[in-house]
Amino acid sequence: MKGPFLTGLQLSEQFYRQAIQPILAAHFPHLRYSAALLGPGSEVLGYDDGQSTDHDWGPRLQLFLTPADLTTYQEPIERRLRAELPLTIAGYPLNLARKGGEDGSEPAPDDHSVVMVTVRDFFTRILRFDPTGEIRAVDWLMVPDYAILTLVRGRVFHDGLGQLAPIRARLDYYPHDVWLYLMAAQWARIGQEEHFMGRCGQVGDELGSRLIAARLVRDLMKLTFLQERQYAPYIKWFGTAFVRLACAGDLLPTLLNITLAQSWQERETYLSAAYHLVAEQHNGLAITPPLSPQVQPFFTRPFQVIGGERFADAIRAAITSEEVLALPTHLGAVDQFIDSTDAFNHLYSGGLHDLFAVRGYLQ
Repeated sequence: MKGPFLTGLQLSEQFYRQAIQPILAAHFPHLRYSAALLGPGSEVLGYDDGQSTDHDWGPRLQLFLTPADLTTYQEPIERRLRAELPLTIAGYPLNLARKGGEDGSEPAPDDHSVVMVTVRDFFTRILRFDPTGEIRAVDWLMVPDYAILTLVRGRVFHDGLGQLAPIRARLDYYPHDVWLYLMAAQWARIGQEEHFMGRCGQVGDELGSRLIAARLVRDLMKLTFLQERQYAPYIKWFGTAFVRLACAGDLLPTLLNITLAQSWQERETYLSAAYHLVAEQHNGLAITPPLSPQVQPFFTRPFQVIGGERFADAIRAAITSEEVLALPTHLGAVDQFIDSTDAFNHLYSGGLHDLFAVRGYLQ
């Protein structure tokens, strides 16, 4: 592998144009298909670099076929790919993305990472709902936003089926009232813990004060993604994506100072400045009557808070959808009330859907 680094999206597009497209044109000239690189992977989000190449990275793509054509052509296409694909693209082995498997086995030289699938099956496996049909409010809430992000980012190389563009446009962002519901839930999270930072510091629990401050920083960052109508990636790329938000220029130095502060009082000063900034940004959205961006004492205690519940209640009052109003107040989406890698990895086993069905939220 020599020469300048190619991003995974660049490499996979070369793979399609130089290898896949010619084979399909030569042997299956009348086949309608789409080709793209979507779904999990740092390169799909555009965050890959040279370090990314050591596992689960390489020339790869999804080849989308109709259900009938998948049944008819999957095996013939697979035979042609194994017989005619080159062993490398731009100096990268075609089996590179298959290295580092869980069983530790080495892929064969003619292994490749072309996944043949229908559009509906591919999207439904990730979303757990069919994006071509009715999408209920609760469907949006059962999917971590970074999962949706992997479907609206990435790159489409060819859309002969004409299905990818309308689905990706439909998933571009949450419906208006779902968006309001998520912002209300995020403000509620802030309101529930904002006074704990100072209280821990007051009783000499410096570690606890720092921990809660860090949680508040994360919650404020998540709020700004919502305010700017951007899906947030998972934790590894959360900060990387945050600095690209419009508000980061003003907010980032303040958030960094919160994490570096040496006392709870200093921490509170910077938190108050951060609250002011996100409150002003809230007012700029004009989704509620203007709310004061000034911090105020928490009851008679010497802790300055923004009163996150004020914003949560005002946003909830702006929701008009009966479907959304019937959702659990301020619970939010799955990645607002669950913070576990294993939970997300097993999210689609049905457990959470069963829980919500029992509670009546999926009816």
